[in-house]
Amino acid sequence: MCQRTKQVWPGRGFLSAPIPGSDVMAKSAFLHPTTPPAEDQFLTIVRGEGALVFGDDGKAYVDGMASLWYCTIGHGRQEMADAISRQITTLDAFHTFERYTNPPVEEAAARIAALSPFDDPRVFFTGSGSEAVETAIKLARITHSLAGDTDRKIIVSRVPSYHGVAFAGTTLTGLPAFHEHVGPLLPDVLRVPHDDLAALEEVFATSGDRIAAVIAEPVVGAPGVYPPAPGYLEGARRLCDEHGALLIFDEVITGFGRLGTWFGAIHYGVTPDLITFAKGVTSGYLPLGGVVVSRRVLDVLENAPGYFLRHGHTYSGHPTVCAAALANLAIVEREGLLERAKHVGQRLGDGLSGLIDGDRIVEVRAVGAMFGVGLADGLDPIRIREELIDRGVIARPIGTSTVAFCPPLVITDEHIDQCVSALEEAVTAACG
Repeated sequence: MCQRTKQVWPGRGFLSAPIPGSDVMAKSAFLHPTTPPAEDQFLTIVRGEGALVFGDDGKAYVDGMASLWYCTIGHGRQEMADAISRQITTLDAFHTFERYTNPPVEEAAARIAALSPFDDPRVFFTGSGSEAVETAIKLARITHSLAGDTDRKIIVSRVPSYHGVAFAGTTLTGLPAFHEHVGPLLPDVLRVPHDDLAALEEVFATSGDRIAAVIAEPVVGAPGVYPPAPGYLEGARRLCDEHGALLIFDEVITGFGRLGTWFGAIHYGVTPDLITFAKGVTSGYLPLGGVVVSRRVLDVLENAPGYFLRHGHTYSGHPTVCAAALANLAIVEREGLLERAKHVGQRLGDGLSGLIDGDRIVEVRAVGAMFGVGLADGLDPIRIREELIDRGVIARPIGTSTVAFCPPLVITDEHIDQCVSALEEAVTAACG
């Protein structure tokens, strides 16, 4: 077995400059997200092309994580730049509050609605997945209140899970480290084990008349890629129906092709009441998120006499961002990337599974084209990440025992195989 040691990131390409009149290097002015604030060593990425990104030293890296689960169509697409440029020079931005709209937002909403598993839905746009989760939670509570069921405030989430870093999402997230030092979190949130249907049944048995919604990722993503147990999502749908609660699917990662379907709800054949999305809707070329809202919610909102939806973001329905979404979705469809996701999943899955030896790599958790490689005790995921970088592959270390892969769906077979061979070399080097 490998000896576990604390790994210190050696750092590459740190952007810094000497303080005038001294030999001391100044820290970057950028405070990095999800990073130790004292960190001062960074890999500087300057360019992207397809499934590759390039450091400031000119070295190419296979983007084994689609940046951060999102770059479905790959980097550097001229078609995306052209669509964004055309929209900026036509109508760069204008808000969509009250009486205002624009062609790209109407077209993007109609397109996403048509791809969803709902009949006659509508789409609320946000700027991120975190904002989308906040919106879905508010819509769930508002819907029950307008329907006269004002006691329904409880939101049930799962452990582990990840639902963003806004306040409601932080509370819902089933990762205790995200709750540290934050202070009192959102009240009326209950968490249950992510695949324990009996635990969910118990919560409904004790609090069913006060539960507004259950929120679940079809595949638990950021905590390490955990597919649902057979029958779990169907059971959650049944319990929500029996007790009058709404079911929210957080599809920020699984939406728009990652599982080989437009939405995870379609992949699993389970239809929720609200779907949050972000990431793959634009492949990250511009930030966009949103909520697909089903008729079960809309029929209440639209028929409440005099109701005014006092919720929105400055950039909800930003025309240039919506133009980017339309261009991205057109590429996904034209290039058959839903089918390509199945091929990527099969080839990368076969390769990674072939590395399971019980001593270094103990399991591969996978759905579609997203993977969590489970490491044996003694292997540090951060050390593996560094060894992979040395071999020209970027993956994501998660927790104490997982390395995740989620490549662009345009990745070539050659680069898929490079991810596999690099991982094999990385674990060998880490145990050497």
